[in-house]
Amino acid sequence: MRKCRQHIYLVLASFVVMTFEGTAQNFVEVRDGDLVLDGRPYRFVGANLWQGMHLGSITTGDRASLIQELDQLQALGVNNLRIMATSEGPKDAPWRVQPPLRETPEIYNQDLLEGLDFLLEEMASRKMKAVVCLGNFWPWSGGMAQLIAWSEGRSIPYPPPAKGGNWIKYMLFTAGFYVNQEATSMYYDHVKMIVGRTNSITEVPYRNDPTIMSWQLANEPRGMVHSKAYRNWINSAARLIKSIDQNHLVSIGSEGNTSSRLSGNRFAKDHLSEDIDYMTIHVWIQNWGWYDPTRPEETYNRALGKAVQYIDDHLAISDRINKPLVFEEFGIARDQGSYNPSSSTFWRDRFLRDIMQASLQRMGKSKLAGINFWGWSGSIRPADAGGYWKAGDPMLGDPPHEHQGWYSIYATDASTLELVKQFATKVAQGASPR
Repeated sequence: MRKCRQHIYLVLASFVVMTFEGTAQNFVEVRDGDLVLDGRPYRFVGANLWQGMHLGSITTGDRASLIQELDQLQALGVNNLRIMATSEGPKDAPWRVQPPLRETPEIYNQDLLEGLDFLLEEMASRKMKAVVCLGNFWPWSGGMAQLIAWSEGRSIPYPPPAKGGNWIKYMLFTAGFYVNQEATSMYYDHVKMIVGRTNSITEVPYRNDPTIMSWQLANEPRGMVHSKAYRNWINSAARLIKSIDQNHLVSIGSEGNTSSRLSGNRFAKDHLSEDIDYMTIHVWIQNWGWYDPTRPEETYNRALGKAVQYIDDHLAISDRINKPLVFEEFGIARDQGSYNPSSSTFWRDRFLRDIMQASLQRMGKSKLAGINFWGWSGSIRPADAGGYWKAGDPMLGDPPHEHQGWYSIYATDASTLELVKQFATKVAQGASPR
């Protein structure tokens, strides 16, 4: 039976490769400053499912759960997923997803690579598109800080929840990646391996798979005090990807100008490279100190206003540069900041409704092409709601360094899911055509 299935995959793969190499219509493209698929504007409602590769592992993951989550998202009309194709060791590192994809600079976990293959295959069968993230500025997957640690033999100055952890100290350390030739070379090696990979299940090279919408350089990279080196890295990394793969789009994974001047991000300058095809922003009203879930009546309206203004400010830049924009991360805690999966979501629902409505209005009048909410946990529940993830725990949409259940959206959050479904339906129907 297995041999028969493999034969069928090989036959289909041959047809798929010939089809994809012969036409670009199945790939998401940029034309005249707009995302386009099959000759039409591409608009989408998506989710962040960073943990998809890990769930897809046949040994340490849970493929049945992954299939269930994808089915649930498809039923909501969610057709775009932002996923991680990276995580770095060591296996005993704290507040970090385990097992790592890259155990050492040279050794990869083959089960996780096959988990990524499985995820993309399952997404393809549901006509979903993937934004594949190749790096991380934050420590929950190892990321740039781990590459520095490997190259210099230094210990990572972890931010909270580490005792005495300091975010500024961590960010300054991690931004040293851009001026560390050995660390950036390790990153480029990873890019070459992933972008140049062939799916072990379908036998389709990633570069020929239209399931992939884009390659993303990293999750929320920040230039900090190395802004010039940061932009040089953006240009070099994007150019490298394009040299391997001419079919797919490339994005940075930027938050935008963020709420902090210390970030070193300059949204316009950062996106000038001709090899960066579209722009991204993230908005976190609680993390950035705009919203307090224990005082929603006092803080919500101002926070919403700042969030919408943040979107509009970046849309103005995207219009000037003539590149599409995707609003790819936003979320809010449950009422009163509860981590209990059964607690109420009145203010979360209000935020999602207001943000989605604002996005829908702008999709027809600006460069805004899609949104990806954070973060899908579906039917998976935390081992310790409010605690921190540890190896062996169920894997949620909340990364290991964050309180489990903080921003998770569950399959039982009926009112939240109904909002997502309604919005996805309106986008699919072209409620606001350009």
